[in-house]
Amino acid sequence: QVQLQESGPGLVKPSQTLSLTCTVSGASITTNFYYWSWIRQPPGKGLEWMGAIDYSGSIYYSPSLKSRPSISRDTSKNQFTLQLRSGTPEDTAIYYCASFKCAGHGCYSRLNSDGYDYWGQGTQVTVSS
Repeated sequence: QVQLQESGPGLVKPSQTLSLTCTVSGASITTNFYYWSWIRQPPGKGLEWMGAIDYSGSIYYSPSLKSRPSISRDTSKNQFTLQLRSGTPEDTAIYYCASFKCAGHGCYSRLNSDGYDYWGQGTQVTVSS
């Protein structure tokens, strides 16, 4: 059973960088065909897919966030991370890491969908002075 756990500061000041880590257990993040995403939910709004890194290290970003997010991984720790530059109060949300396993066609389109198999519990991040 794959388990994910988010960690990071709960409060970030405007203009600072928001940094979160997802620690994975039950599977290696390099195991074939796994996709590892960051998803957030602002208060009163729906889920927003932010970006992902796959088993090979390829990275995908939501175009709506432009060049603000940066996703990386540390295979020695079985973790992947999110950095979101230039935080604003609109970035206040519950942040989730999530994952699915997919081989063949259609995997990319599954990234921005509700087709995730595993979720972290979520972590609240507030951007405020």
